Amino acid sequence: MNKDYKPIPCALYSQYEEAILNGLSLRTVWRSAHGIDRVETLRPLDLRTRNSAEYMIARNQLGHCRVLRLDRIRNAQPVP
Repeated sequence: MNKDYKPIPCALYSQYEEAILNGLSLRTVWRSAHGIDRVETLRPLDLRTRNSAEYMIARNQLGHCRVLRLDRIRNAQPVP
């Protein structure tokens, strides 16, 4: 169980779902589990719940898989 997970607002979760449904890429800023800030363009593929925390499964521009805990995402803007 992830006791430190902080649920995100439903509206933000819905924005991630919309990006998945429309095949949008997002310029995403997040903090890694090690406290390092990262910036990457990602295409979200799915949202999952595991151990009482929510995650985004995405691919970067090189095709590498990323699994981001939603409460660690600082910003995600659609890429035109």
